Amino acid sequence: MGNIQDLDRRRFLITASAIGGGLAVGFRPAPGEAVTGAAPLAGPWGGGPLTGAEFTPWLMIAPDNTVTVRVTTPETGNGVMTQAAMTIAEELACDWSKVQVEYAPADRNYREDRYYSKPVGALAYFSGRSTTDERIKLGLQVGASARARLQAAAAARWKVPVAEVEAADSVLTHKPTGRSLTFGQVAAAAAKVKLTAEPALKPQSAWTLLGKKSPGKLNNPAIVNGTAVFGMDVRLPNMLYAALKQSPVQGGKLKSYDAEAIKNLPGVVAVVVVDPSEPRQSLGSKLPFGAASAAGSAAQSAIAVVAEHYWQARKALDALPVTWDDGAGAQWKTTAQIYDAAVTALEGTDGKVAKTIGDAAVLDRQPKVVEAVYRTPYSEHACMEPLNGTALVTEDGVEVWHPTQHPEQAFWIAAEEAGVAPGKVVIHPTFVGGAFGRRIYGNDLRMVVAVAKKVPGRPVHVIWSREETTRQGRYRHMVAAKLRGGLDQTGKLQAFASRLVSTEGLSLTGHGDTPYVNSQIPNVRIEQQNLPLHIMTGPYRGPGYNSLAFITETFIDECAVAAGVDPLEYRLNLLAGYVDPGWALCLKEAASKAGWGKSLPKGMGQGIAVSNWGSGGKPQAGTTVCTVATVEVSKAGALKVHALDIAFDTGRILNRDAVHTEIEGGAVFGLNMSLHEEINIADGRVVEGNYDQYLMVRGGDVPKINVHFGGLSGHNRFGEVGEPPVGTVGPAIGNAIYRATGKRIRTMPFRTLDLSWT
Repeated sequence: MGNIQDLDRRRFLITASAIGGGLAVGFRPAPGEAVTGAAPLAGPWGGGPLTGAEFTPWLMIAPDNTVTVRVTTPETGNGVMTQAAMTIAEELACDWSKVQVEYAPADRNYREDRYYSKPVGALAYFSGRSTTDERIKLGLQVGASARARLQAAAAARWKVPVAEVEAADSVLTHKPTGRSLTFGQVAAAAAKVKLTAEPALKPQSAWTLLGKKSPGKLNNPAIVNGTAVFGMDVRLPNMLYAALKQSPVQGGKLKSYDAEAIKNLPGVVAVVVVDPSEPRQSLGSKLPFGAASAAGSAAQSAIAVVAEHYWQARKALDALPVTWDDGAGAQWKTTAQIYDAAVTALEGTDGKVAKTIGDAAVLDRQPKVVEAVYRTPYSEHACMEPLNGTALVTEDGVEVWHPTQHPEQAFWIAAEEAGVAPGKVVIHPTFVGGAFGRRIYGNDLRMVVAVAKKVPGRPVHVIWSREETTRQGRYRHMVAAKLRGGLDQTGKLQAFASRLVSTEGLSLTGHGDTPYVNSQIPNVRIEQQNLPLHIMTGPYRGPGYNSLAFITETFIDECAVAAGVDPLEYRLNLLAGYVDPGWALCLKEAASKAGWGKSLPKGMGQGIAVSNWGSGGKPQAGTTVCTVATVEVSKAGALKVHALDIAFDTGRILNRDAVHTEIEGGAVFGLNMSLHEEINIADGRVVEGNYDQYLMVRGGDVPKINVHFGGLSGHNRFGEVGEPPVGTVGPAIGNAIYRATGKRIRTMPFRTLDLSWT
């Protein structure tokens, strides 16, 4: 079983309670065991019954055999709620058709001293990372403990040894006599059972659900029949609507407005000003994700019109006379000016050394030196659901209905912005219509509460228009990079140096943590410099990696060409002897399935790229992905991507269909990011507003995406799959374009480049 088997039973004890004739089971930290520096919970211990009306179970079993799993992770379309339920169901041995899920409230988590988040940590309420060791251990042990109690209760009723009671499909069977009871029939009695020890988990070889079956997402029926509630679907009694406009130059301020001009328009209730300079309480030290407090520490300067209906608010806002003080951001007149500043910074001496191995100075003493400059643009998340949220602020506190990626984060942000004690905050997470990192850090919720608190006593649904959503993004970082490599007589990289310029806080994932620079190239130097700009950035699917995998894998391809070696062979040679076999497995699997090396007509080519998300530079960690792209470029420069062949190594998988879907989705995201996406600036303002300007790949243009499972190494980990595919699609396509046309692709988006050839 490996790491999954080794749950620290000193750290967690199972608690059970009878609820309406059923059984509720959850984890609590053991007495005296301080978890992540926090004090242990008060209350009963040792697996005995919880008392009182207020408790927070992970799992409830009703008399009708319905199994309700409470999950902390909001559903963003990635299936995390279903994955959490599968993990518990594996050990519980319940009837999967009887399983349902619901959110574990963040406000209850606070009242019970972080009951849900202590076992997992700051990522407990994050909408991803559903297959981390801690989460899987937790779910398996919850399921095992509930099953053991059910077996014990049945054994007591029959007056037989517990060892003679089997559990399967929500039925308990006495093996010698064939007598049976359903889970629901003994749930109440099971709630009173006190186990002398927590049951051991079964080995992975005995799993019957995880890795064996691929059930659909539990929320699919609600989405199909329209009962699923997303943020935009919230409807509350006496609800008002607000249309929002923030400074068109990010960082600017409201200068003046004329509320009298619209006060008599239909439905208008109020004109609300959001002033960042207003005093606000700070709870930053208590927020999960340390950077989150800084990223969302103040609402942006804005004005909103509140009305009885949204379109009344929207039309009144459009008619409202407003002037803005653009501030320093207006100095950036064009996108080209920003790019020039970034490229100029590549030649500077400021910045810091982020990584050094050996002596990179030997680079210029090699027989051949490869050098290139790369750039990736700002990109918008372009979620299907525009930013929105609903808040009710009263003297008693604040209640929020919000499509957040991190309900615990939202809980603290709401308390900060409303200026109330955390105990007076209630969060109702909704389903999320696309996230990709945009709905992290709570800056959208902060604006919702900032508006709603000016109209206390009535719930206010604050809605960004599509244009406002696009122009007030927290964009993917713009990155410029200069890479240099020194090749010896055989073409092998003996030295590597890079200098990266980005707007702020760029992760080195896909660049500084690859096996190339960590162990395979003897001399390395990586420098990093920030270029302060007014454009706000944030996490964007595969942060850092979404640019750096493109930059790194394009450069490796250039080195292969300079060495006169096939790009696949060059990578395999460079990785020779690396202790993680997943990289070579993925390269060989994707290349084999794509027919690498086959003869292609003129104007067609194949390109390859491999990288890893989440390893932190460690072997056999995170998820390794290899993509082979097959493309065709007409002489006039029209690009068609025919196929993407993708192999990956997550170690092992838990739900084949879910993994396949996530990799396909990540590939399409990476495809659009590489071909189309770019945020442009004019006089400090974001130019693009809607999909007529911010292009998205259409269904008919999506290539055939072949997901191959032959790259799995079998290592005992379950790497995530949502973010890893994003990074390798772009460089694979770019490298394929080179092989088709002879033109090297070093910037995104590809649609802006002249790909014509003769």
